[in-house]
Amino acid sequence: MNKIALTATGALLTLLLLSSTLFVVDQRQVGVIYALGEIKEVITEPGLQFKLPPPFQNVVFLDKRVQTLDSPETRPIFTAEKKSLVIDWLVKWRISEPRQFIRNNGVDFRNLETRLAPVVQATFNEVITRRDVKAVLATEREQVMADVQGRLADEAKSFGIEIVDVRIKRVDFVADITESVYRRMESERKQVANELRSEGAADGEKIRADADRQREVIIAEAYRDSQKIKGEGDAQASALYAEAFGRDPQFAQFYRSLEAYRATFRSKSDLMVVDPSSEFFRGLRGNSSPTPAGARP
Repeated sequence: MNKIALTATGALLTLLLLSSTLFVVDQRQVGVIYALGEIKEVITEPGLQFKLPPPFQNVVFLDKRVQTLDSPETRPIFTAEKKSLVIDWLVKWRISEPRQFIRNNGVDFRNLETRLAPVVQATFNEVITRRDVKAVLATEREQVMADVQGRLADEAKSFGIEIVDVRIKRVDFVADITESVYRRMESERKQVANELRSEGAADGEKIRADADRQREVIIAEAYRDSQKIKGEGDAQASALYAEAFGRDPQFAQFYRSLEAYRATFRSKSDLMVVDPSSEFFRGLRGNSSPTPAGARP
C-alpha cells in the first residue's frame, strides 16, 4: 500500500515537474524566457516549447498584435499663423524587438503608452508649427500624418516597437477663438449670398429689359402691319366707292350728303345756326338749284 502511494506521489511530482517545463506560445503572442532575471530566449513561433522549471527559468508572454494609442489629454498646438489648434490623434504600433521592449518598458504596455504619448505629441507640435491652418485642415493633412509617422520611426526603435500608422481623428480650434471663427465664416457666407443676390437681381433686370424691348418691337411691328393692312383696306374701299359712285354721280353725291347729315345730327341736343340756302342742305331741298336768299324752302 505504501509502495502504491509512493508511486502515485512520484508520478504526480513528475507531472508537475513536466508541466512546469512545458508551455504553449499562441500565434498572437511572443514568449520570453527569463533565466535568473535575464532574458534567455525570445520565441516568436507558435507551438509547444520547453524550458527549465522555476526558479531556473520563467516565461512571460507579450501580445504581438497591433495596439492603439489614443491621444490622452488634448493640448493646443500653434500653427505658423500663431493659431491655436486642438488635435486628437491615434497611433497604431506593435512590438518589433521584444528584448528592447522589455528592457525599456518592462512587460506592462501601460508603461510604454505613458512614455510614448508625450513623444507623439511633441512630434505633432514640431510638424504642425511649420504649416498654416488651411494646410493642417485640408491641403496637407495626409502629409502631416506621414511626416509624424516618419519622425516617430527612429524614436520607436528605442522602445522596441514599430509604428504602423498615425491618424488625425479631429482638428478643432480652441474654445476662445471658435466663436470668432464661426462669426467670420458666417460673415463670409453672407457676403457670398449677397453677391449671388446682386448677380441675380442684375440678371433679372437684364432679362426684364430684354423682354420689354422685345415687347415694344413686337407691338411696333404689329402696329405697322395693322396700319399697312388698314391702309390697303381703305385703298380697296376707296376704289370700290369710286367705282360704285362713278356709275351714278348724283346718287353718290346724295349718299355723301346723308353721311354728312348723319355725322352732324348725332345728338338731339346739338344746336346749329346755318343758312338754309347753303350748299350743305342741298340734299334736303330735293333739287340741285340753290334757293334764293330771303326765300323760304
